Amino acid sequence: MALRIMRWTTGILALGLLTVLAPAADAQQRADEQGDARRDLRNGNVRSLREIEARVLPGKRGMQYLGPEYDPTAMAYRLKFIRDGRVVFVDVDARTGQILGESR
Repeated sequence: MALRIMRWTTGILALGLLTVLAPAADAQQRADEQGDARRDLRNGNVRSLREIEARVLPGKRGMQYLGPEYDPTAMAYRLKFIRDGRVVFVDVDARTGQILGESR
């Protein structure tokens, strides 16, 4: 019985630790993305996020803009929108500002 309680307690502690650490890891990933985007912008490899948003957002009327993600390997932004409870991702070439695709 004591072993069963100890396993249950260990499982609860591990779950609690994951709950605490997951947001920190997510925040670190966003900070890394921002750093990569700044570096690529500073080096003249990509357009600014504001320029990308200025090109894409007017075509997405009726959708709520949730924010961007940056992929330094692909040199692409993924802009996230929501409409009627459905999430829509718009992938944009960060070098040219051209929309690469849209997924629903």
